[in-house]
Amino acid sequence: MITSSSNSQMKYIMQLNKKAKTRYEQRVFVVEGIKMWQETPREQIQKIYVSESFLQDAKKRRLLKDCTYEVVADRVFQAVSDTKTPQGIFCLVKMPEYEMEDLLRGKAHLLILEDIQDPGNLGTMLRTGEGAGITGIIMSKGTVDIFHPKVIRSTMGSLFRVPFFIAENLSRTIGTIKEQGITVYAAHLKGVLSYDKPDYTGACGFLIGNEGNGLSAEIASLADTYIRIPMEGKVESLNAAMAAALLMYEVNRQRR
Repeated sequence: MITSSSNSQMKYIMQLNKKAKTRYEQRVFVVEGIKMWQETPREQIQKIYVSESFLQDAKKRRLLKDCTYEVVADRVFQAVSDTKTPQGIFCLVKMPEYEMEDLLRGKAHLLILEDIQDPGNLGTMLRTGEGAGITGIIMSKGTVDIFHPKVIRSTMGSLFRVPFFIAENLSRTIGTIKEQGITVYAAHLKGVLSYDKPDYTGACGFLIGNEGNGLSAEIASLADTYIRIPMEGKVESLNAAMAAALLMYEVNRQRR
């Protein structure tokens, strides 16, 4: 049993939780909680850790049948956990790897994100995107790390089922997908066409910008069409994840 937070394995887990640089150097991240552990493909799990109290619960203990794991003292587990009320299980997981081609299989339906900063927004977009049937998410390098613990939790497992691509140069990547016949739309204040008017039954993608600043002029200029989401009252814009949800589900509706 691991009884000290100074244990090298526990220090490593804390580093993985706190530093994206460590995650990408090691190509490993931490998944915490029963639901997320169950959603993780078994072949990607490197090691499982459980708390003392987790093992004392017979129902939870049965979940570990055929699993190899390491036991961690409750107080140490609490210290290492990224959550205030840990569920008693976390594991080290190999990062999934995708190529751009993985996002373009079938009729493309893409979400293209520029510098999204809120982990909850990104996680919600992945989860909603899976529900809406997107084929993948493209992210700028300035977007919050997809393996940030809060992003992972808010995806509720969609992280493992929605292909994603982190673009070194977002402008160039958008140019590449447009060359492949994908129509790119931007929800923009200059848009005059309501978001539910275009025909999305062909390959398409939506540009979603930073929560505070929206899309940069450079990225917005790459859109084939500006669209708008009608607003009532004094509201000027929607939360980025909410706007993305409306657009993705309009594609879903049309394609049904």
